[in-house]
Amino acid sequence: MSVPRSGHPYHMHDAMYAQPGALRLVTRGQGTVIEAAAAKLAGAPHVWITGVGSSWHAALVGELLFAQTGRLGPRARAAHAFELAHAWPDLGDGAAVVAVSHRGSQRDVAEVVGRARSKNGATVAITGKGAAVPGAAHALGTVDLEASGCHTVSYTTALAMLAALAAATGHDDALGREVDALPDKIALLLGQEAWEDLAAKFGGRRRYWVVGAGPNTATALEAALKLNEAAWIPALGFNAEQFLHGPWAAMEADDALVLIAPPGPTHARCLDVARVAAGIGGRGGFYELKHRP
Repeated sequence: MSVPRSGHPYHMHDAMYAQPGALRLVTRGQGTVIEAAAAKLAGAPHVWITGVGSSWHAALVGELLFAQTGRLGPRARAAHAFELAHAWPDLGDGAAVVAVSHRGSQRDVAEVVGRARSKNGATVAITGKGAAVPGAAHALGTVDLEASGCHTVSYTTALAMLAALAAATGHDDALGREVDALPDKIALLLGQEAWEDLAAKFGGRRRYWVVGAGPNTATALEAALKLNEAAWIPALGFNAEQFLHGPWAAMEADDALVLIAPPGPTHARCLDVARVAAGIGGRGGFYELKHRP
């Protein structure tokens, strides 16, 4: 049992800095299971990627990974496990499920996996080490269960495992190499920013808005959740287009906007978000996370 900390560094801080090392090891020794699961997913008529909380945000990224890199196209779809378990009438005969659950104990996730098995669908679980989703035929472990309840390194390694599984499904070696390069890039990022200076500059705002697009819609949702549950401050995450269709009207000059806008097809629309925030009069109160070569 971990000892609670009353001062910095907190368990979440440890988890953040554990990411590079964890990512280097996340798929080690699991190649056979990844390949077996990928073969089942490649032949499935439909693949649901599901989870709750941070795992739901990971599932949103997984949908794009499996649709594009996994070459499943519209056969891949992310859906919240609660909605699948309680509101969706039928997963479909032979439909596969990729379930993300850090602790493996989420009952709606288990319900969805059970439904897939009842219709002869493949079932894959991505969980923390030592955890298990009941009934999942293929189990992939990420990291040891965290002392922090915010699932920081668990989330990052779940994304990496989804990428590895999608790459195996679509036989895309290029993505696998990009995932292998992530640890060094994250280590560089963690070491190059003056985090205390940024916190001092942007702390104490009325509300925090986190906006992204494409896969970074999930990043925005996850970042806002982390601000809610770790710092206990009001934060909202949005897709860029959704933000511009109404929510921006509630933004005020003493708010802060974190805009995740790397190069790509959504970059221009994300910059429209920055222009709106600047027009509100935020005194430089937005921080744009840009791609770094």
